[in-house]
Amino acid sequence: MANQKYRFALLSTLVFMVCTSGPAQWAPMATDAQSEQRISWWRDARFGMFLHWGVYSIPGRGEWVQWNEQIPVGEYAKLASEFHPDHFDPSAWAELAKEGGMKYMVLTARHHDGFALFDDPESTFTAIKSSAHRDLVADYVQAVRNAGLGVGLYYSPLDWRFPGFFFPGIYRDNAEELRAQYQRQIDELARHYGKLEVLWFDGGGNEWLGFGGLQFTGGGWQSRPKDKPYTGSFDWKDTQTVAHLRQLQPEIVINDRTNAPADFRSREGDGALGDFENRYPWELCTTITDGAWGYQPNARVKPLDQLIHLLVGAAGRDGNLLLNLGPRPDGEIDPAQAARVREIGRWLSANGESIYGTRGGPWLPAGYGVSTHNGRFVYVHVLAMPKDSVLRLPALPVRVVHASMLRGADLQIERSSGNVSITLPASMVDPIDTIIKLELEQPWTTQAVIPVPAP
Repeated sequence: MANQKYRFALLSTLVFMVCTSGPAQWAPMATDAQSEQRISWWRDARFGMFLHWGVYSIPGRGEWVQWNEQIPVGEYAKLASEFHPDHFDPSAWAELAKEGGMKYMVLTARHHDGFALFDDPESTFTAIKSSAHRDLVADYVQAVRNAGLGVGLYYSPLDWRFPGFFFPGIYRDNAEELRAQYQRQIDELARHYGKLEVLWFDGGGNEWLGFGGLQFTGGGWQSRPKDKPYTGSFDWKDTQTVAHLRQLQPEIVINDRTNAPADFRSREGDGALGDFENRYPWELCTTITDGAWGYQPNARVKPLDQLIHLLVGAAGRDGNLLLNLGPRPDGEIDPAQAARVREIGRWLSANGESIYGTRGGPWLPAGYGVSTHNGRFVYVHVLAMPKDSVLRLPALPVRVVHASMLRGADLQIERSSGNVSITLPASMVDPIDTIIKLELEQPWTTQAVIPVPAP
């Protein structure tokens, strides 16, 4: 009988798949027998720490400094001799992530500049061969694992040192050399660092190939539209590479920035929070500071309420948040960024019940804020208090047996004209997020959602 009550208003909205600083992703979603089980821990985790760190941290002008300033490859490579991560303490990173309430971490093992934080015997541009003389990924993986967090690595098949990436048609040998590096380094990461929970690809797939810019047609060289993938004869062989990765790491989850089947989709930047989507797992990645993802001195740290609203907004839309920090060249995390992470952690220690292990809904996001649920409990995150202090939402087709503030007094619910109304005294309003906890007579069906009319 309960299931009959829940068969209503199924979601049919679209997801914003165009990220703010990257092309749309085209990878299909994984549909193998293990896909739902593989991703379940990740969905429950809801919150992770992203770390952009490499030799680009030395000039302190962001991870795209080589490309943006067109620094010659040879000149840029000299940064490896200046890389002295004397304060690199991955255990401190992991402890900070735990204090911040994060459940998994993702480190840039190799960004588009080609510098690898891990060992690759066939490459000269690695941390082992830099002045650091250290396999930084190995130390990071061990520290994250010891902390009981999910171990994640970011990897970019794109490498600005290879012209074959931009023009695979005429630089075929070079493009194949780059592909060989991609396959070799993924094998290196999959074989030599123990169990990995996340592989976060970037710069791969046919959307990026050719750098999304030029294609040769009968009319000559033309700009390739952003919504069109590469269609030339060169093949990244993502499907084979990712299949090999999954053979070595059968429980790993990957994003959609290759051509291979993905476990979750990615949205990028505050402005890409987008719409509710519960047909597949997804994650919003964004920065804790304004500006670049890599280290920038004196970068403004975003206010606590803005970051909480991003976290709550993602959970209420049925997604995760991956929040990026950019460590200093010496490996230390900027104190202002660390302090903000700890503030988020203190908020989560009091309110995490409404985030961890939840799914988005039953009410869709609207002017009031968002909602999350877990079994018989629904959490209403009121991010914008109505002027009359009365929250009005469409009635649920199941009885509410108890209502209260998440951390406070009981509340009375009034029902009229198909709505539920909850009056919130000024003394109960939280300036960041006023959270109401509802206990239902029976568990909520995860896929069922209810639109909220505009006030």
